[in-house]
Amino acid sequence: MEKFKLRWEIQKNWQLLFPILGLLVTFYSAYRLSNRFANELHFSIQIVLTIIISYALVRFFLFLFTKVEKRWKVTYRWEMIAIFIVFALTGSSSLFVGRPLMKWIGITKENLNIIVYWILFIIIGLIFYQILLVAFGWLFGQHKFFWEFEKKMIRRFGLGRFL
Repeated sequence: MEKFKLRWEIQKNWQLLFPILGLLVTFYSAYRLSNRFANELHFSIQIVLTIIISYALVRFFLFLFTKVEKRWKVTYRWEMIAIFIVFALTGSSSLFVGRPLMKWIGITKENLNIIVYWILFIIIGLIFYQILLVAFGWLFGQHKFFWEFEKKMIRRFGLGRFL
């Protein structure tokens, strides 16, 4: 355990929450993927497939950590796990918020051209993504990182004059 704490620069036990939460979310994602690909197979085969996909996802995420570690200005390595979790939650949540909002407004695929529908869906999703990114970043203690990330994204959209 000490080796793990040293590798992820964990000083306090509460910081272990992020690696544990990251592993749980990864395992759940792997289970959902295996369920999608092999839902008619025996449960034990699904568990084995879940373990294989979990291992592959963890290896992939560790690879991504090494790539972004130098670009992202974080104080401790465990903060990268929190940042990845925030990105995952924000992407999923913006879809969960955007789709019902469009339905509530009355925008559906049936009453609008499909191309216009998807353009509006992307625009509404992006708006909620920006809001949720800062909100989840604050909840996970990474407000400063995500506020700077948000300002950079707004500038890239050509809206820097509004900052």
